[in-house]
Amino acid sequence: MISRLGWMAYALAALVIAADQASKYWIMTVVALPERATMAVAGPLQFTRIWNRGVSFGLFQAEHGLVRWALVAFSVIVAAVLIGWTRKTDRPGLAMGLGLIIGGAVGNAIDRVRYGAVIDFVDVTQIGFPWIFNVADAAINVGVVLLLLDSLRRDPASPATVRSDRAA
Repeated sequence: MISRLGWMAYALAALVIAADQASKYWIMTVVALPERATMAVAGPLQFTRIWNRGVSFGLFQAEHGLVRWALVAFSVIVAAVLIGWTRKTDRPGLAMGLGLIIGGAVGNAIDRVRYGAVIDFVDVTQIGFPWIFNVADAAINVGVVLLLLDSLRRDPASPATVRSDRAA
């Protein structure tokens, strides 16, 4: 049985996938921003469309087709494992983190299947952030932060928080 928070995580994942794919469609079709072209948006935010053949933020670039499919498989396996974990979650922060990571992994996997690479376009390099990214990348990173924060949370019944009545 899937918990209420599990359903919330799945809904969040679906929202991330929809927002990610809609934003990529918009940048490629409506704005029709050519590859490597830059468009100023507001302040340090600009859009620069690139093809990312690596993992998040362009790390580990892979030009070979076999690596493309390995990255798709990895994303699908990660999403499947997290979907299983999400089924029984009982903590909101954990559910949100898992939903964000699932949605981001699937959003980028869709690009790899459709195009052979991920579409990145959010560019804040003017403030010193060195990578161009997308909605899925942002969701994955925020999700990881939420998982880390959740892991630091103490359960009231955990051994670290229960006092012993015995004198040491």
